[in-house]
Amino acid sequence: ETPRVAVRCLALLLEAGVPEDVCQLAIGGGEVGEYLVQHADIAGVAFTGGTKTARRINISMAHAERPIVPLIAETGGQNAMIVDSTALLEQVTDDVIDSAFRSAGQRCSAVRVLFLQADIADSAIELIKGAMDELRVGDPSLHATDVGPVISAKAAQLLQQHIADMRAHGYVLHQSTRAGEWDNIVLPTLVEIPSIDLLEEEHFGPILHIVRFAADQVDTVIESINSTGFGLTFGIHTRIESRARYVADKVSAGNVYVNRNITGAVVGSQPFGGLGYSGTGPKAGGPNYLQRFTVEKVVTTNTVATGGNAELLNL
Repeated sequence: ETPRVAVRCLALLLEAGVPEDVCQLAIGGGEVGEYLVQHADIAGVAFTGGTKTARRINISMAHAERPIVPLIAETGGQNAMIVDSTALLEQVTDDVIDSAFRSAGQRCSAVRVLFLQADIADSAIELIKGAMDELRVGDPSLHATDVGPVISAKAAQLLQQHIADMRAHGYVLHQSTRAGEWDNIVLPTLVEIPSIDLLEEEHFGPILHIVRFAADQVDTVIESINSTGFGLTFGIHTRIESRARYVADKVSAGNVYVNRNITGAVVGSQPFGGLGYSGTGPKAGGPNYLQRFTVEKVVTTNTVATGGNAELLNL
């Protein structure tokens, strides 16, 4: 799937006027990738994908017999959102649906775990269920479709297996119902689990996990989120400004969103990138990104050594 997208992207770049000797495409498996990242002429590597692959690239680059070159990696995340009892639940519902199910949950920034304060959890869940029932699932070419297929049959199979496992434990709360016929469809699914620790990996699709918490457990929730080691995106819904600042400061995530969805970062105004298992930085679309691919050279001249009047040179 990725090479097909890459071929089309390169065709568009060339059509737009980018010279062929500036941007090229090499397609292959791990052997090709390892050869490229170790090649003596490579001056930097930018990678988007899984954490395990990023670690392999890092090791391969370290073993290369050449000068040390920069690696920029953006990987996945066990992205979370916290909703407290002061949040506007209608806004929460819209933002949760956008963050969890748009693009079939296949954005790296999509929310995977929704922490709901117990006082408002039932009300929030009912609103989310109602919104899920309005989602049209099916043909991605139709404007009326809200959720299309996931990227491949293999991806769909893995997600369906996770849903089956959750159902076996009695954790599945709800699934969308308005589905059309199409390959690789995974229905948006709502799952309630006792803890984020139950999730050993990211499930890259339209599956939202809910965890309830008591009002005095915010710090415990933050600790559980940080303990995953991922730090890509995070959301907080609250109408208490001091709480939003406190949580944003404590959560280890590269991008924190307050009272909005957590997907769709805008290049330039919302630089995007994670930390920990979620990436190295600097952020894409930010002021430091291009600088990571440059080297600094400093020339220092002793002007006095040239002779003459040094004060005249300073005029």
